[in-house]
Amino acid sequence: MTLVEELVDLVGKDAILVEDADMAFATEDWRGRYRGKALCVTRPATADQVAAIVACCHRHAVPVLAQGGNTGLVGGSVPPSDGPAPVIVNLERMRRIRKVDPVNNTMEIEAGCVLAHVQEAAREAGRYYPVSLGAEGSCQIGGTIATNAGGTSVLRYGNTRENVLGLEAVLPDGTIWSDLKALRKNNTGYDLKHLFIGSEGTLGIVTAAVLKLHPLPTRHAMAWIGLSDPQAAVRMLTLMQERNAAKLSGFELMNHTQLDLVVRHVPQRRAPLETEHNWHLLVELSDTGGEEDLDGALQSVLERAFESGLIADAVIAASDGQRAALWEIRHSVSEANKKAGVGLTTDCAVPVSATAEFIDRTGAAVRALAPEAALVIVGHMGDGNVHFIPFFSFEHWNALEKRNEIATAIRHAINDVAHALGGTFSAEHGVGQVSLKEMDRYKTPADLTLMRAIKSAIDPRGLFNPGRLLPPAT
Repeated sequence: MTLVEELVDLVGKDAILVEDADMAFATEDWRGRYRGKALCVTRPATADQVAAIVACCHRHAVPVLAQGGNTGLVGGSVPPSDGPAPVIVNLERMRRIRKVDPVNNTMEIEAGCVLAHVQEAAREAGRYYPVSLGAEGSCQIGGTIATNAGGTSVLRYGNTRENVLGLEAVLPDGTIWSDLKALRKNNTGYDLKHLFIGSEGTLGIVTAAVLKLHPLPTRHAMAWIGLSDPQAAVRMLTLMQERNAAKLSGFELMNHTQLDLVVRHVPQRRAPLETEHNWHLLVELSDTGGEEDLDGALQSVLERAFESGLIADAVIAASDGQRAALWEIRHSVSEANKKAGVGLTTDCAVPVSATAEFIDRTGAAVRALAPEAALVIVGHMGDGNVHFIPFFSFEHWNALEKRNEIATAIRHAINDVAHALGGTFSAEHGVGQVSLKEMDRYKTPADLTLMRAIKSAIDPRGLFNPGRLLPPAT
């Protein structure tokens, strides 16, 4: 039998897609920038089926590409346009929430669960799963684990890595490795789950996880703030932390260009302030129970900031609906940018104290290379993760010659500034195929040697998501 025939025999005809039209959702990224060829798309329903698929591919020496919601920004979940076509293992059928334990503050789920559904299940149990991002209505938990997704709550709750207690994964030979313990303390050797968190499907396919839950915030206070420059935002963060560090759950920055794109290209989005400002902050406090007036606490900090000339304008959300509307602006940036043109999205992180310098130096570097590009900036200011996005209209981008060379030069200029400031070129998006060359440019030889040793030990035939995350040895 052919490989596809064997796979049909293993998991059933309805779980195998072979026609190009049927596979299109899995062979092209959501922005239409990266596309490739797949031998087939498999849709297993259990970890045992994943293991059977992988073992079959291992016997045939065929590459395997794990895929969740395919919502990434670096092309890591899209098959290559050249080289051997992989078998895609899409986990959309594995959506069972197995157990919610509100006493232990944990939830055991399958990897195909959509992030928003996990958040809702936690809320129904009076608990909170804090990883939150724009794609939460379609991204899958397995994908967020494989990329160590961040989002808008990292400041208080950490990224995905800090919110995973146990893991199950299928290894490249089809072995199921399972450590789904719901423990916060387990000091028995190497913590193997961390090999798979952030590995982008190059070491194993995550099939299930135990997630850490938190008390459900029941009270919120949110403000949208207009201010003059990023340095004022850094000072505002310091002020907020001095007064409300334990309750500060959101601190997001965007420039006027980004806000304008959202307002113009996403229906029902409105600018929160009546006057224009060069920079904007979204600040949120949250708490569980208690008698403290969060709106009053936030108002007090804003008044102090006004008196010192730190901010120019602000509005406090007066209802849950207004609060949701403000968050919708922040979570609409990717949709707006996709509709408006071509943005060369970057994902740098620097020490929080260096964010203003990073923005200033990066702006100068990009203007020197592409003075015609608009500068779109949005970021998680509270943890130093700034998405600096040189932006082109579709017409301008399509008219450019040597687009790939221009994009590479611009990304290097941005990432060079981050590196010089003690930062990184990838904070939450991952490496994928977009930033593969950056690994050689910025990681030390010792870093790459250790990573290649791990890859070789777990996947000696190099069949799991080849050509992603780890550049080949030269």
